Amino acid sequence: MARPTRFRSLVRIAAFAAACACLAACGFHLRDSLLLPQGLDTVRIASANPDGPLAQQLEVALRRAGATIVERGAPGAAGAATLHIASEQLADTPISVDQFGRSQEFTLRYAVVFDLRRADGTDLVPQQAIELARDYVSVPSNSAGTEGERDVLLRELRREMVSSILRRIDAVSRLQQAQGVAPAATP
Repeated sequence: MARPTRFRSLVRIAAFAAACACLAACGFHLRDSLLLPQGLDTVRIASANPDGPLAQQLEVALRRAGATIVERGAPGAAGAATLHIASEQLADTPISVDQFGRSQEFTLRYAVVFDLRRADGTDLVPQQAIELARDYVSVPSNSAGTEGERDVLLRELRREMVSSILRRIDAVSRLQQAQGVAPAATP
């Protein structure tokens, strides 16, 4: 009885070792934590909708990364970098119709234009746009759950947008770190 149990445990160990070797060989590795640029200890988020979901999620994510968020006009706001959300647009575009001409499938597009400036006004991340899109089906004769699906997709797109913005900031930080100097300042 002891031999089959020992054999099974050896097979499990060998299978685990093979799985680890396959993962190592494919190049898989965990993502590093977010690296904030030098001098980005305090950040102010400037948005047309400061209480909106995107601004709130960015605030939470930047706090998690170690930044201090300051409000406009608050003490310390003058020495804070500014993450400016210049534009945030959401659109549903029909991509298919039924035999009665009613839209059935939609593409939900979410676009954000942003930039990140140091406290002295120089660009850290120049103005750029990120656009994300997801398709969903909305059957006109049975609309139960359609709005719920759209809301779930919208929350997912916002979460991905926050991640995309932070990855852009992280890429600039890693580039600065690799170069060993701060990038040239632009007014």
